[in-house]
Amino acid sequence: MSEKIPIMKLGVVKEIVEATGMGISYAYEDLVFLDHNALLLQFTQDSDTVLVHTNREADTEPAQATLAALKQAAREREMIFLDGQVYALTQGEDEQINIEFIP
Repeated sequence: MSEKIPIMKLGVVKEIVEATGMGISYAYEDLVFLDHNALLLQFTQDSDTVLVHTNREADTEPAQATLAALKQAAREREMIFLDGQVYALTQGEDEQINIEFIP
């Protein structure tokens, strides 16, 4: 039996991100990297819900303000953006980027 793949609303998420004055720098599988890497979006099994992870190196106050703006823009488009985890980016081998989620 094949596993059901959730529908990802990348177009709607792009609108939400752009409504807050930011852009998407890269999308890979269920992750969406925003400009400047302060926040990282992750699609969930629910196509209307996205987790917003915060880079541990991000300035807290601007990151929280951006998160609030993303949540508001998401509500206006009938989506839900939820607080995720703190994450760190590290350089791996062969220019690979590693993401570590910090509990």
